Amino acid sequence: MEAPTQDRELVNIKPLLARLWPLGHPDPVSPAEIAEAISHFFTNQVSDVQAGSLLMCLHFTGLDRQAEVLAKTAECMLKAAAKIDQTALRAAIDAKRRKEGQYEGGLVDIVGTGGDSHNTFNISTTASILASSLLLVAKHGNKASTSKSGSADLLNCMQPQAPRIDRVRPDTITELYSNTNYGFLFAPVFHPGMRYVAPIRKQLPWRTIFNLVGPLANPTDLTNDDAAAAAASSPLLEARMIGVARKDIGPVFARALELAGARKAMVVCGDEELDEISCAGDTLCWRIRPLDPANPSSTETVTEHFRLHPRDFGLPAHPLSDVSPGKEPHENAGILRRILDGQVPEDDPILHFVLINAAALFVVSGICEAETSDLGFGDDGAVIKERGPGGGRWKEGVRRARWAIKSGEAARQWGRFVEVTNRFSE
Repeated sequence: MEAPTQDRELVNIKPLLARLWPLGHPDPVSPAEIAEAISHFFTNQVSDVQAGSLLMCLHFTGLDRQAEVLAKTAECMLKAAAKIDQTALRAAIDAKRRKEGQYEGGLVDIVGTGGDSHNTFNISTTASILASSLLLVAKHGNKASTSKSGSADLLNCMQPQAPRIDRVRPDTITELYSNTNYGFLFAPVFHPGMRYVAPIRKQLPWRTIFNLVGPLANPTDLTNDDAAAAAASSPLLEARMIGVARKDIGPVFARALELAGARKAMVVCGDEELDEISCAGDTLCWRIRPLDPANPSSTETVTEHFRLHPRDFGLPAHPLSDVSPGKEPHENAGILRRILDGQVPEDDPILHFVLINAAALFVVSGICEAETSDLGFGDDGAVIKERGPGGGRWKEGVRRARWAIKSGEAARQWGRFVEVTNRFSE
């Protein structure tokens, strides 16, 4: 139900709506104007009727699929997010930075837009936990909106004890990363203004701009000018991998990330319109990387477009029917638990699916560029230096992902995350 108008001062966006629809208005609306209008959604200052009309206009004009609009809207969403003490968080991260190869020890994220209708296992969430064995992970996620099992739904069902993801907040996030490499950032906690948007989205029969903007608005990205100035040479969010469910959105997301200043990122879309790296065949990739990897302070980047196939990771292909069981969250949580405990056969299709996505995040972070690697637990330091499409050491990424399971390090980081979050107060 819409909040009583007397309790809020409404912003009238009717003039902007008139310029948006129909197309061809002599005074076109700029991305900045669209983002500014949306920024008032987060403070509940736009009526439900006008908010729904704006989302409808953006959908039918295609403006919600333009890079500049997505980048500007994500920027506004971050400004409206719950404020994190960037100085304290940076201190905690600096205290445990483990630089290796071209990885500078910052935070990384792996997330998908959803909406691909394949209902696969929670690949990116599982891959993020494996990645925490060697990287600092800030997994941005939410409950399911288009599938049975969203990332938050999965984690809430974990046994023998579930983490308290709602207790990871701006006032606890620094302590979290002082104790573990893994963090799950529950979107409703860090983007409280979205509670005003949720009822409107539910009334619309199509996906809106927020389905696309969410993956671009990781709350550990810089949200204030002072932090931005302090972190210009080493952003807290160092690398990210984003899966999109439509091939035509891939280059749009890549451009949006470029506009936002991303230096290490990869956008992926499986040939089946899958928002993961596909285990069944080809995946389209758009990778942003530093032009000069040896100079962390350089902001110059290059974007490359290429395809990946499971064989590039040294793994066989599996049909999506083998990894799309359509299971409930508690069933998927059982699979995740068995993966972390090393109880899944090495030739299991779901395990392979997880390995290639975790491997890709390792590659994007830069850690696979290390010339030697003494991981322990039987590791002989033999880095796989073979390069595949886009120049990535994809097989080296798989070697590290397998080590994360066999060594028990991914399970240890997960255990610490569970322990710490349950220790936090309500």
